[in-house]
Amino acid sequence: MVTPAARREAVTILVETYEMSERRACQVIGADRSSVRYASRRPDDTALRERMKEVAHDRRRFGYRRVHVILKAEGLVVNRKKTERLYREEGLKVRRRRGRRRAMGTRAPIPVIARANARWSLDFVHDQLSCGRRFRVLNIVDDVTKECLGAIADVSLSGRRVIRELDHIISRRGAPEMIVSDNGTEFTSNAVLAWVQDRTFDWHYIAPGKPTQNAFCEAFNGRFRDECLNENLFRDLAHARHLIGAWVTDYNTRRPHSALGYQTPAAFAATCQPHRAPKPVASTARMSNIMLCPQQTGSFQLRVSGTLEPGWEETEGCEHRSSRTRRRRSL
Repeated sequence: MVTPAARREAVTILVETYEMSERRACQVIGADRSSVRYASRRPDDTALRERMKEVAHDRRRFGYRRVHVILKAEGLVVNRKKTERLYREEGLKVRRRRGRRRAMGTRAPIPVIARANARWSLDFVHDQLSCGRRFRVLNIVDDVTKECLGAIADVSLSGRRVIRELDHIISRRGAPEMIVSDNGTEFTSNAVLAWVQDRTFDWHYIAPGKPTQNAFCEAFNGRFRDECLNENLFRDLAHARHLIGAWVTDYNTRRPHSALGYQTPAAFAATCQPHRAPKPVASTARMSNIMLCPQQTGSFQLRVSGTLEPGWEETEGCEHRSSRTRRRRSL
């Protein structure tokens, strides 16, 4: 398809190079004379284009939709279609990533009520410093508000460190109703299992090999790697913590989230129902056991029960077994 601009350019070449009249050149090209003499009345969008290129340069993984939201928040109110047109005319685009095979699996119950602290998700992300030293980042995400509650970076993160970070977040935000994680050694350590016994919420482990059951945190990990880890070169661990902390603040307070109607997670959290943490229940048992309750989805939940007995036994459809190591820790 030949555009009107290309026809006007062809007519200009015939007139200037071959000394044709405008009428004759339009007949040869098949263009209307009125379209050749057309002068655009569109306003000058130089400032808008420059600001759009600046935003696209700073946030290279943002498409025109998120760029449009940011421009609107800055007072540059234009039609979304115009933003798309200018974005395309400036040659801006997001590199497409290759699709991948996705595991099919069941998921933990998704909270229906828009309430903060209804469900948290945990997962680890790995990266390396400029010197080649590896480090890990523990991401903690609120599945309802999409807030990043913590992104803890260190070369080693044990189960006890996970507990300390969770206690710190709970002290300033309140306890969740459920925590979801995979079956990593840090999350299934004796320290975490003993810590869960004294809490009133459930810790849900996804089925092995089914990362889609922890989809909220996995999606956050993708954004985190795409917009932070892949965009920066970390000199040392302190530098990595500084840049990661700055990105988390920007993610919570400035980055528009498509699942929240392009609100920021902090703005959406302000409109959610407040979470009322349940009162802790005093336990009279000398020792509690750890119960792995199989769900219909094929995954398991940790729950607190009575005194353990040696071997396996069945109680209301749940199986539990004693552990000498856990027994000594519980005493």
